[in-house]
Amino acid sequence: MPDLVTPTPAVRVSFLQAMQEFLTEGRGTVEDNSMIGREFREYAAVWSTPDGFAAYVADLRAAGREETPRPNGFVPSTTLWYVDGEEYLGRLAIRHRLTPFLLEVGGHIGYDVRPSARRRGHATAMLAAALPTSRHLGIDPVLVTCDTDNVGSRKVIEGNGGVLEDERNGKLRYWVPTSGS
Repeated sequence: MPDLVTPTPAVRVSFLQAMQEFLTEGRGTVEDNSMIGREFREYAAVWSTPDGFAAYVADLRAAGREETPRPNGFVPSTTLWYVDGEEYLGRLAIRHRLTPFLLEVGGHIGYDVRPSARRRGHATAMLAAALPTSRHLGIDPVLVTCDTDNVGSRKVIEGNGGVLEDERNGKLRYWVPTSGS
């Protein structure tokens, strides 16, 4: 049964396979401003070695701590991976607070499911599993956004109780309660 866990070196092989799947679908380019795109640019050169991957995992874990230095405009963010044993299925990041940019288009939570694991309910389960963590971080409700044409993500958010507020800059903005989690 898949579970949402803190990043772990134990899934390195499967993680690297998933990243190759994302590359194949066009992610990781210079124009990709997503979590995955940024991490490709920062870490892809070191992922291939166990020590480099362990350092990447350590950086992800540290990013959730308030005292960790981060680029201007970035906030503490708790990253969780959705895994089934040693199989990496996807990732989710909970941003601890909103900047003006995140309030408009990014939201508190962003998630990705590896291409070969899509359309199996993983994103819905990941978001549901992240709501108690968000609540524990003091976030209620969470803002979750998706592209206006992303029907699958809309269903994920609405299936987790998301209430549409509006559309801004090509993004639908939903508020999802965490108090019932």
